[in-house]
Amino acid sequence: MAGSTQRGRFLQRKAMALALALAMGASPALADQPPAESTPVVRNSQMNAGLFFQVLMAELELREGREGNAFELFMDAARKTSDAGLYQRAVDVALHARAGEQALGATRAWRQAHPQSTEALRYHCQILAAMGRHADLVEPLATWLALLPAGERPGLIASLPRLLQQMTDRQQAFALLDRLLKNHIDAPDTRTAARMTLGRMALAAGQTRRTLELARLAMADDPVAAGPAVLAIELLPGTPEAETLVISYLAKPDADPLVRMAYVQALTQSQRYADAIAQLHLITRERPELPEPWFTLGALHLELKQAKEAEAALQRHASLQSAPPSGTSGASTEASDASSGRERVRDLTPTWLLLAQAAEQRGDLAASEAWLAKVDNPQRALDVQRRRASLMARQGKLAQARALIQSAPERTAEDAKSKVLAEAQLLRDVKRWKEAGELMRAAEKRFAKDVDVLYELAMIDEKLEQFADMERRLRQVIELKPDHPDAHNALGYSLADRNTRLPEARELIRRALELSPGNPFITDSLGWVEFRLGNRDEALRLLRQAYKSRPDTEIAAHLGEVLWVAGRRDEAVHIWREARGRDAANEVLRETLQRLKAGL
Repeated sequence: MAGSTQRGRFLQRKAMALALALAMGASPALADQPPAESTPVVRNSQMNAGLFFQVLMAELELREGREGNAFELFMDAARKTSDAGLYQRAVDVALHARAGEQALGATRAWRQAHPQSTEALRYHCQILAAMGRHADLVEPLATWLALLPAGERPGLIASLPRLLQQMTDRQQAFALLDRLLKNHIDAPDTRTAARMTLGRMALAAGQTRRTLELARLAMADDPVAAGPAVLAIELLPGTPEAETLVISYLAKPDADPLVRMAYVQALTQSQRYADAIAQLHLITRERPELPEPWFTLGALHLELKQAKEAEAALQRHASLQSAPPSGTSGASTEASDASSGRERVRDLTPTWLLLAQAAEQRGDLAASEAWLAKVDNPQRALDVQRRRASLMARQGKLAQARALIQSAPERTAEDAKSKVLAEAQLLRDVKRWKEAGELMRAAEKRFAKDVDVLYELAMIDEKLEQFADMERRLRQVIELKPDHPDAHNALGYSLADRNTRLPEARELIRRALELSPGNPFITDSLGWVEFRLGNRDEALRLLRQAYKSRPDTEIAAHLGEVLWVAGRRDEAVHIWREARGRDAANEVLRETLQRLKAGL
């Protein structure tokens, strides 16, 4: 009982302190602060003895868990005194009690008593948003914007998407913002912020044309601002015209390297590796101390089978990641980390794995194993086993390679599926198609209706010339995942390559390109079907576009063949030689050269 009595007295003292603070006209949040040295301004409070004890009782009611009583007492006191602090206290009590309607009513009364209060408006807007009453937001938001000083309006406008983030109907959210910002979209002090905010909401609503228009206007307002360029990047690859804005911004000498990296990511997602590499060279030349661009550069060179360039970039990344911060010696860095109880850890596992792959591409299997030996990360055990298995298979130790993959731990069903796919890739690498098919047919039963398994098995069916099974499985993938661009492309390309059902092949490939705009492999497929249809000029245009974006050996084989048939044999030979220098063992290139009897 003694403890309970002490607690009760403590609460009473706290309540008394708050009531005294209100009685003296001070804000509760400032009541415990020491007085300023300058002479304070004396403000006469409307608090009399009755109101004093009313506020005291409200605090005690709140402490005892009777929020409803506390709210009514605070609201009554607020109306009697017109005190903004008491209105805010009443709203906070209602919010704590999850009484939305009472909180909303209190904010309206607060606004009526203090029409110029931006704090009351802030509460009003946030409560309406939390309650899902978005249609009612226009009036308080418009009033809030009108009352703010001009310099503060852009910040509020930029925050509006967060206020509306709970609106599931993005079209409705865009319409609300469009209406709200009508008077700010062209005003000199707010137009850039308004156009960017509205542009982001238009993007979320799928209105790409409107987004592009707003990004253009915002960039014209402020050519050095990064925001419009970032918004334009988010429109890629589906809106190719947006790339002009990105390139225009990046041409400026003070362009933000983070924007260039975002552009690189967009290019990489579209598999425009050559264009991405060109941008990365600019970043690494201008900001050579940044490690991330070197890693991305190495990974892209590796994709293009440029092993030496990949190794140089990846080793630079590793050295930057291992170096102490600029201006700090290694010893002092370690001492600093030790004294603060923190360990500076940079996991270079992804870099070691890529360096192992680059060494394997060069045929230096010992160097590849040396890089793998550096990896000490249990989470990447399967990746390490996969690379080691690939090295074994290249040395003719296929049985040991498969056993190594099979012995990798399985923590999840996804791990188990990844192991099967890795083992199938081993068999595909050494052209053991029949065994790969047996493995994947067993996996098809184990992982029923899994699109990754079905797609992999369809690709093996094609190699085994089991085209009916291939088509059946690819159509099953499309049924399970209608937005699967690779399934549409693989089926369309297979039909085109066999010179059958060409109009259907073209429609499948066009659909794939809609799902993955700018993808060079799909563009290559479309060029190939146009060639089969006899549209040689269109085929050349598409194949050149694909090869420029990604100078892949198979794309080179197709482009060279169309040039050869068109009588431009010197150009065809040049492209084939260039491709053979990257990947002399490529099957498609070798078959093309043999069939056309083209000597290099």
